Amino acid sequence: MSTRRRLPFHQDIGLQLLAFYLLLIIPFLVTLLIFDRLVGERIRRDVKANDIALARAIALETDIAVANSLTTVQELALYPSVINVERENMGTLFSVALKARPDVNLVYRLDANGIMLYHYPEGPGSTVGADFSFRSYYKNALTSNAPLISEGRISPTTDQAVATAVMPIRAENGEFLGLVGTNIKLESLSQTLSAIVSEHENEEGFEVLILDASGQVIAHPDPTYLLKPANQILPDFYMQALAGKSGSIISADFNEEERLYTYAAIPSAGWGVIISRSTASAFATQIVLQRITQIATGAFVLIGLAFWGILTWRVINPIEKLAPISEAIGLNQEIEKNQRAKIEKMSRRADQIGNLIRSILRMENSIADRMQEQKTLLEISTDVVSSLDLSVVLDRILEQAGRLLNVRRIAITALDQEQGVFRIRASRGLSQGFTEQLAIQPSEPSSVSMRALRVREPIQVSDTETDPSYKPQRMRSRAEGYRAVLAVPLNTQHAPPTCLLVFHPLPHEFTQNEIQLLSSFANQATMAIENAILFERSDARLQEQTRRLEALVQSMEDGLILSDLRGVVIYANRRVAELSDLTNEDMVNVQVERVMNRILNKSAESISKEDEIGNILKGTQQKSEVALKHAARLLHLRLETFDVTDAKNMPIGRGLILHDITADRELDRMKSNLISTVSHELRTPLAAIKGYASTLLAEDVEWDNKSQREFLSIISNETDRLTNLVNNLLDLSRIEAGSLRLALEKCDIEQCIRRGARQANLGSDNKFEVEIEARLPSLYADVTRLETIIRNLIENSIRYGGEKTSVHVKVNKQAEAIVFRVIDDGPGIPPEKSERIFERFYRLDDGLARATSGAGLGLAICQGLVRAHKGNIWVEPSHAGACIAFAIPLDLQTKGEPL
Repeated sequence: MSTRRRLPFHQDIGLQLLAFYLLLIIPFLVTLLIFDRLVGERIRRDVKANDIALARAIALETDIAVANSLTTVQELALYPSVINVERENMGTLFSVALKARPDVNLVYRLDANGIMLYHYPEGPGSTVGADFSFRSYYKNALTSNAPLISEGRISPTTDQAVATAVMPIRAENGEFLGLVGTNIKLESLSQTLSAIVSEHENEEGFEVLILDASGQVIAHPDPTYLLKPANQILPDFYMQALAGKSGSIISADFNEEERLYTYAAIPSAGWGVIISRSTASAFATQIVLQRITQIATGAFVLIGLAFWGILTWRVINPIEKLAPISEAIGLNQEIEKNQRAKIEKMSRRADQIGNLIRSILRMENSIADRMQEQKTLLEISTDVVSSLDLSVVLDRILEQAGRLLNVRRIAITALDQEQGVFRIRASRGLSQGFTEQLAIQPSEPSSVSMRALRVREPIQVSDTETDPSYKPQRMRSRAEGYRAVLAVPLNTQHAPPTCLLVFHPLPHEFTQNEIQLLSSFANQATMAIENAILFERSDARLQEQTRRLEALVQSMEDGLILSDLRGVVIYANRRVAELSDLTNEDMVNVQVERVMNRILNKSAESISKEDEIGNILKGTQQKSEVALKHAARLLHLRLETFDVTDAKNMPIGRGLILHDITADRELDRMKSNLISTVSHELRTPLAAIKGYASTLLAEDVEWDNKSQREFLSIISNETDRLTNLVNNLLDLSRIEAGSLRLALEKCDIEQCIRRGARQANLGSDNKFEVEIEARLPSLYADVTRLETIIRNLIENSIRYGGEKTSVHVKVNKQAEAIVFRVIDDGPGIPPEKSERIFERFYRLDDGLARATSGAGLGLAICQGLVRAHKGNIWVEPSHAGACIAFAIPLDLQTKGEPL
């Protein structure tokens, strides 16, 4: 019992509680995980969307600044002073432009060869006269008419990182005259980015930078990154931004830190804005949510395991230890000491488990007491039912009831059916005067006995002096000296209503256990009283048996007449009454001779049999037979007489049995017909065979070949006729013996019919037709037996129809069978004979007044062979001629099986 038993789920409360916990927590955890996933994805989308919006805002602001610079140089290129290189005017114009654009630190004019003609401000250093034709923006200006923006570089004039906006200057004829340009301070762009980064100073690793078209950093909060190649500080995705695209990507930087990169294009310059931040910082909210989800999941799992462990320790294990002990208590088996010690220790618990264990221990004590009571009750019951004498039974009931409850005063009251009152039938410990004088009316309302019998439950009066319901009998209880009484009804069926009374000299409240114990004993006492009463009524049972025997005799098919020694009828059964047309009452006290005369009046042999019947009635002859007509039937009766004697073998009367031997006589007739018919059927072909064989063997005559062949054909046909007759007799014998076996095989129905017709020896004047339904399913049958059935039916049609009879065989499917119909145009079969024609040796010769040959076996054999195939054969009504049909089921097995 130390190991935990594995129980099915529906029997294991621990598994059920665990399943209930999982049923509650799993949907919650699944919901939490789904929430974490959905919210996490939403946070990621929002972070990416915010970064893209910021990148696009920076790109837009930078694009505006670049566009303004391009617009500025485009407008300067239109001034004549700039076109014609008028230094004074250019100085004034350039100073105005420089003041209007604080992000520009230099405005200058190059000639057509790239030589610096003028720049403003003019100092502190001057590059006038310097050749800048090597600059890429100069080379691009040679082939362009639109303003351009250069790559980031260090200006030799201002020694600052700049990007130049230039505008080619051309004459009216398109000749290149040089260019005007402004240097955009990259420091101003970096300051803008620094302001943006300062707004995100709480986000660790937040960076913003701008790349020019060549992939150089041209704006960064940290000046040291200016003009650095982007491929030294960024993954290669930045080309997406320079290609004019926007988006975001998560990738590892050169320090293997995972970062979120967001990029947007600056279309006017072909530049790009890049924002990057650590994913740990960008998705901090999502990470916190994931950790909360993980902690919650782990907490619920740990709580569940702790709950399961505590539940197993405090509830399930004690219950499992308690289960075999409870089973042992229920089987009244001894509990081992170590198990009892454990249970008693657990019973000291103050919770429900302890209360349950204490209840089971109390139940153990109660069961032990009950078992002892049942043992005592069994012993007492055995003693009570050991006698069938009613007085002895009542005395033992009182003795054992007193022993059971340890009382001395006890009585049994029962209804006196003659006087209609209840009296004491037997008592112990009560005075004679009390038992003789006590008479209780059945309608008395205050009587304890009557109340118990009415409600069919025990009734007690714990104190006769204080119980108001007992006040009318209080004088009686004082005189007899009892203060408490218990009445237990005996639920009798065959005996009069009876009640068991127990008296106590002192006020006493009978316990429920005492009442239940006495009630159980009362049931046993009731059975003992009932047995004794039924034993006294055995004569009634004997009468019942006599009535049953009479019913059996009345149901006999044979007649029975019992008479006294004077020949007077004292009993005749129903069959005799039917034969004599008298009622049973009419035959009583009538002479047997008179009854027999009424029966013999129905016989044509009454005169010739008169002496035999008289001898039988006198006892000088034992048997005789007589034939008579009754209910339109010819009956054959065998009369037998016998003597009726008593137990001392002394004659007390005579008996006459009228045996109905009609069936035996019919069988004898059939046997005679068989012998006569078979003798005739055998004699005719044998005579023909003998005659023609003798003719062929005659030495004084020589026959030609044609005659010899004709004689031999006749001999062969007659031999076949003999063979068919013998085979018919053998088949009939096998059918009746149940030993006919079938060799089932797939049948060619038309071939079977044709072969059967050939065997039937149709005459030249007989018309024969076969009609078979198209597409019939396959039929499995015994081909030889099927041919025999068809041959016999065709022969029957020819035999009774004549030489010019037409025979028509139809075959079709009906339900799950193949139905064959053999139809002829002969005289037909009378409806009343349609059942009998299938009987052995039965022929229609007499009924139809036409002489036919045959043994009367053909249709009987057909019926036996059809039934061997699990089929049916019958006569179908026909307006002209006869139609005999038979059905063979389609579901026969393909191996032979006995009839």
